[in-house]
Amino acid sequence: MSAHTPSSPSGVVRPTRPRTARTAGPGDFTELARQIRDSGLLRRRYGYYWAKLVAVPVVVAVSLVAFVLIGDTWWQLVTAAGFAVLFTQIAFLGHDAAHRQIFVSGRWNDWASLVVGNLFVGMSYGWWQHKHTRHHANPNKIDADPDIDLPVVAFTPEQVAEPRNPLARWMVSHQGTFFFPILLLEGLSLHASSVRRLLAREHVERRWAELTFILVRLVGFTTLVFLVLSPGIAFAFLGVQLGLFGFYMGISFAPNHKGMPLVPKDLVVDFLRRQVLMSRNVRGGRFVDVFLGGLNYQVEHHLFPSMPRPHLRGAAPLISAYCREKGVAYTSVGLFESYGIVLRYINRVGLGERDVFTCPLVAERQGA
Repeated sequence: MSAHTPSSPSGVVRPTRPRTARTAGPGDFTELARQIRDSGLLRRRYGYYWAKLVAVPVVVAVSLVAFVLIGDTWWQLVTAAGFAVLFTQIAFLGHDAAHRQIFVSGRWNDWASLVVGNLFVGMSYGWWQHKHTRHHANPNKIDADPDIDLPVVAFTPEQVAEPRNPLARWMVSHQGTFFFPILLLEGLSLHASSVRRLLAREHVERRWAELTFILVRLVGFTTLVFLVLSPGIAFAFLGVQLGLFGFYMGISFAPNHKGMPLVPKDLVVDFLRRQVLMSRNVRGGRFVDVFLGGLNYQVEHHLFPSMPRPHLRGAAPLISAYCREKGVAYTSVGLFESYGIVLRYINRVGLGERDVFTCPLVAERQGA
């Protein structure tokens, strides 16, 4: 797999004991970080982000006024789809703030993410941060990355072999077919997980602020929907809005790591290879940049999480060339090709294949 050739989904690396990758070079990332810093790609983009932060309440307010003026009609299902897109785009902004991309101050970033995420989207910043931080530290690492430990999709043979009832076993064996339909439930799951986390006994910073914001968003929006619409249309509206919101969120995050190499918890890999080999970029120009909220530059984002979104496009050629120089496979594919990779991978895992594809880290050991 070359630095510019699309990769195939990969299997699981299974060493017999903890090992350090033979080509591991901690200095490799240090050198790359220096180049990125000197290029100015880590500088803040205050104008870009302030424009978005100001636009969020304005666009939401205009959308709510339009919703009220349109009134009780089935055409509101089109409005519901618009709200799904709007809330997802706002969630992307909350993601940027949570990664310290907007302000120098960590406190300002925290509050920006909390207000944007909790108040406007209805997702708990504390819940998301707890989950997403573990993902960034160990992408695609078994028993460490929460993004590959889902209750409805199996990503490893061990997950497939877990005890299940006949219906669940049948669904896992056909999970490639059900993957996209299941995403329609993701929006409801995100809201439920957020509330559950805030009501749990675990420590959550700013719990009451988060809980207040999220209740205002969820209860307030739902109440408005039922005040404006008749019950039947209101339920249909919320179903479309939640379903498409979850679907959009799901297809934005799915192409990034699903079908890339999975590694066992005891495998030690240097930072550069850990992030690049487990991540996949998605090509497609400016439209894809906006559609996926910058998540299509997943390699760059994982290497430099605090890099402002507008700089990711400029960083990609530099990082791709550096990886090629160091012999590190840099994966970049088209949008629909990425979905095909994901579906083929999870379908073959669900059918019980243990070593689905050859992993670059396995190749390194075979050549040792």
